[in-house]
Amino acid sequence: MIDNQERHLRQAARENRERLAVAHRDVVMEEQAKKAFDIRHNMARLKELRLIKEAQEARTEISKANQSARPKPKKRFG
Repeated sequence: MIDNQERHLRQAARENRERLAVAHRDVVMEEQAKKAFDIRHNMARLKELRLIKEAQEARTEISKANQSARPKPKKRFG
């Protein structure tokens, strides 16, 4: 009798754990999907900022190269 009752309680506990695991798995999967989306979004934002910075640096280098290539005007005393 006690063995049967204990077996029944263990079976009920196992079924409860399995039920909760399924519900928890769905929540975990949603959280992981949100984290993955947030990471991809942040990576895209950082890439955009990096490309803007690189373009600005390239413009600065071109500007410096153009300025040093031009001869400086001579000062006139008069």
